[in-house]
This record gives sequence, structure tokens and C-alpha cells, in this order.
Amino acid sequence: MTYTISIYTENNVGLLNRVSQIFLKRHINIASITSSESEIPDIFRFVIIVNVSKEQVIKVVKQIEKQIEVISVFFHTDKQTIFLETALYKVKSSSLFEERQIQNIIKESRSNIVTVKSDFFVIEKTGWRSETEDLYKKLKPYGLLQFVRSGRISVTKKSMEISKILNGK
Repeated sequence: MTYTISIYTENNVGLLNRVSQIFLKRHINIASITSSESEIPDIFRFVIIVNVSKEQVIKVVKQIEKQIEVISVFFHTDKQTIFLETALYKVKSSSLFEERQIQNIIKESRSNIVTVKSDFFVIEKTGWRSETEDLYKKLKPYGLLQFVRSGRISVTKKSMEISKILNGK
């Protein structure tokens, strides 16, 4: 089962290393990891995606909660979250001008051209993994020079009550 683990924490050096060690000790592969500021000032949020059993995710969450800087940890299934990824595709500029089909691919995929230079252009696509993967396959024949995809970003459908925890309510 795929689980999204959300870790709310202070921004301290070395925490990511300690958290990743928890997964390493349990032989759990991290499928995706992102980190950013959260909705709460001075509090950061890690979003970690793993494919494990419910028992394994519960054990991992309990271990993560023991870290001093960790304020709270939540885990959710895909059905309990709304999630997306962002991908960037760097393609030869000649494709944009010489291959009419590539403009249709961009339009049909609801992606955006974010930069055009003399030798390349960059396309941005936000969506589900299957959508970014599909666009990758369609662009590859046109001189795909570089490709990068973010980790999953996610919000829960229900409130995680983190503000109440921080305010002691």
C-alpha cells in the first residue's frame, strides 16, 4: 500500500539524515521525498512516500515521532490525500519550430512552455505521475535533452489539526 507520511518539524541540520536512517534500518525504500515551509510560520513539512504495510508505516511513524525536532507526524493513504508532481522537460528548439506535432502534444497535455532559447525550450507539466510519464514518452522522440520530476506534493482531504497541536488546544 502507498502511504504519504507528513512530518512537521523545526528546520534543523541533520534531521533529514536521521529520518532517512529510520527507513534504512527497516529496509524501506523512500519512493519520493519533498520538503518545504508549511502553513505554520517557522515550521517545515517533509512529505515522504513509501510502499509498505500498515504495520510498517505505524512503526516508522512512531520512530520518527521520537526525534526531538519533530512536532507531529501523520500518515495517509492515496484516497485520503490530494497529490500532484511537477516535471520539467528540456527539448531541442528545432523541434518546436520544425515539428508541428510537438505544439499539439504540449497543448493536449495542458503543459506550459516556460522558456524558449535558441538551442532549447523548457516545458512544465503539473499532474499525476502517469501524466508526467506520458508526456515524457511523447517528447522523447523530439530531442528530449533533460528531464526532472519533483517528488509528490500532497495535502490531506481532512484537517490534520497541526495548528491545534501547536497551540496546545
